[in-house]
Amino acid sequence: MAASTYDSRPVARVPHAAPRGTGWIPVAAQVLIWSGAAAVLGLWWSDTTSVVGMGGWLTDAGRITGLLAGYACAVLLALMARVPLLDRGVGSDRLARWHAMGGRYTVSLALAHTLLIIWGYALTSHADVVSQTTTLVLHYPDLLKGTAGFLLLVGTGIVSARAARRRLRYETWHHLHFATYLAVFLVFGHQLSNGADFVGNRSAQLAWYAMYFGVAALLLWFRFVVPVRRGLRHRLRVAEVRAEAPGVVSVYVTGEHLGELGARPGQFFRWRFLAPGLRWAANPYSLSAPAHHRFLRITVKAVGSHSAALARLAPGTRVWAEGPYGGFTAARRTATKTLLLGGGVGITPLRTLLETLPGDITLIYRARRAEDLALRGELDSLAAARGARVLYSVDAPAAHCLPLTATALLQHVPDLRDRDVYLCGPPGMTDAALRALRGAGVHRRRIHHESFAF
Repeated sequence: MAASTYDSRPVARVPHAAPRGTGWIPVAAQVLIWSGAAAVLGLWWSDTTSVVGMGGWLTDAGRITGLLAGYACAVLLALMARVPLLDRGVGSDRLARWHAMGGRYTVSLALAHTLLIIWGYALTSHADVVSQTTTLVLHYPDLLKGTAGFLLLVGTGIVSARAARRRLRYETWHHLHFATYLAVFLVFGHQLSNGADFVGNRSAQLAWYAMYFGVAALLLWFRFVVPVRRGLRHRLRVAEVRAEAPGVVSVYVTGEHLGELGARPGQFFRWRFLAPGLRWAANPYSLSAPAHHRFLRITVKAVGSHSAALARLAPGTRVWAEGPYGGFTAARRTATKTLLLGGGVGITPLRTLLETLPGDITLIYRARRAEDLALRGELDSLAAARGARVLYSVDAPAAHCLPLTATALLQHVPDLRDRDVYLCGPPGMTDAALRALRGAGVHRRRIHHESFAF
């Protein structure tokens, strides 16, 4: 295939006005979540006439934590259902943080529910904790399945802890995370058959069914039906693989009706390459050039077995791509000036924004060595074409290193506080950049960041 078949050189574009009006979505989502939690507490309140004795207090505390844990399970799944409105309005990175935080709350509530119910029932029936636990698990409806689901939920929480994630490959962690679906399925039955707030309360039962079946419908549609339908519609295949820098390649993917995907600069897809060793992994990679009606391009650095294998992809390899996802787009802009701050292969979404964002743009691109500055030729051409400023920073030689400090950033970008900042890079770099930006006085709502760390 000739190198010019899929040309990603910058084209003359007139930056367009960014879409507005998505700032209300995160607020509305949080209001909805907390309103649901209040409604759950209202269910307990309306069904409780009095609480008598220590056993009663412990049992009712167990009821409350159980109701909240059941509600939190539904919220967790809804947050990761990849609903386009949430994904683009809130952003995949923020949704992932909400999901992680919610997961910790859910496991804590489920643990509290289990311990409080056992302790409360034991005090009320004057039994020891062990025999009361045996009675509950073996003789109460659906509680054996509920116990299995509870153990699965706790196990998933342990695997999701940061210390555990560092020891797992992304693909392993991703597949283990599917145990959450099974856990929720197993615990669902015991909520309705044993929950004092549901037994004999048809309205509460119907509301709980509606919530869970609604979330299940969202998951089925957006995580399974839509990707399969798009895969059959667009018939994506690898067209070409090009070396960009040491250990960095660009993969060009062609297909049919690509204009219908509606991918915006800054967004990513979850890519599944149907090649040996890759077909069971769907990894997130950002587009490294604005979507074209004939091809899509990603640029990947070899940091693991999956990304390293992409350099060996053969033209014609079938591809399934889920997306586009993410809110790292022009819709987040609040000012007419922008700073793009990237590190390593995190330059990929920033390269698309450099080409398409309107207004005054400065790009700071950090890498270890000059030869690691991927897509540098394209960045220079784009900067020259639109009058943008590009600053390169490398660790070696040290003379060309721009420290990630508030003082250094303000020295090179004096009007930093008046700019939106789009930040993308490896975790250590982005953590340092976030501290520097906040130290420089950049308002939190003007710092836009998405991370693919798991």
